[in-house]
Amino acid sequence: MEKSKVLVVGGTGYIGRRIVKASLARSHPTFVLQRPEIGLDIDKLQILLSFKAEGATLVEASFADHKSLVEAVKKVDVVICTMSGVHFRSHNLLMQLKLVEAIKEAGNIKRFLPSEFGMDPARMGDALEPGRVSFDEKMVVRKAIEEASIPHTYISSNCFAAYFVPNCSQLGTLTPPKEKVFLYGDGNVKAVFVDEEDVAVYTIKTIDDPRTLNKTVYIRPLENILSQRQIIEMWEKLTGKELDKSIISAEDFLASMKGMDYATQVGVGHFYHIFYEGCLTNFEIGEDGEEASKLYPEVQYRRMDEYLKRYL
Repeated sequence: MEKSKVLVVGGTGYIGRRIVKASLARSHPTFVLQRPEIGLDIDKLQILLSFKAEGATLVEASFADHKSLVEAVKKVDVVICTMSGVHFRSHNLLMQLKLVEAIKEAGNIKRFLPSEFGMDPARMGDALEPGRVSFDEKMVVRKAIEEASIPHTYISSNCFAAYFVPNCSQLGTLTPPKEKVFLYGDGNVKAVFVDEEDVAVYTIKTIDDPRTLNKTVYIRPLENILSQRQIIEMWEKLTGKELDKSIISAEDFLASMKGMDYATQVGVGHFYHIFYEGCLTNFEIGEDGEEASKLYPEVQYRRMDEYLKRYL
């Protein structure tokens, strides 16, 4: 079967660059949107040029120019958007509505994967303020996609490992704790942690798969369904050093939001849903969803004890 042509929007971003590389590695004709708004951002330009050297095609288009977006979309079969939705970087989720309009007008797209790559927003209707804005905006984009009858796949990739594993899921840091660690409740609520490279591999595998059409794909590898306490124990085993543990109750954790800046409040809310409510694992995947590691058992996903070794 001929490989679909793929356009990645947001290809210089954290997950976007990995998806570009995964697409190229699997021999998809790969196009990357280059926006004139890049201006003097030399780092982004260098990333784009590196993609070009690896065989990708750079396509110039702007969200401020509808016609250019339509022309970019017409070049491909699949559009994957990875625009940022996290508040400590940039938050551009609703810009995707312009992309939806371009896809609708072009009329040729076989599959659209909007920027999700986290918790399933359809399950977060009762999420806390202010963090719920991310889920609400993703649902606005979903509504537009479905009303336009655009073939789609939603990717729920749960916790990016780099943000949650080496730091033992501590807020405000990305590096391992040296002496002490805070446990959320008893630390035994299960979450799902996925290597970002594996997220990209699974994502690319879905785009030509009829089993994933108009469904949510949950990346939930069995051996990476772990509690915070299990992550801490992995790190302690690797280092041979036991950490001092302090328990934070749900009430105290939520109370800590007071006086924090907006982006940190968003993060606290998301952590609450993950580590106190268990929002990533407290449901069974229904008929409207698929689980990636079951669909693609040939993918040798990285286990978190192996992931942690790079931080030693």
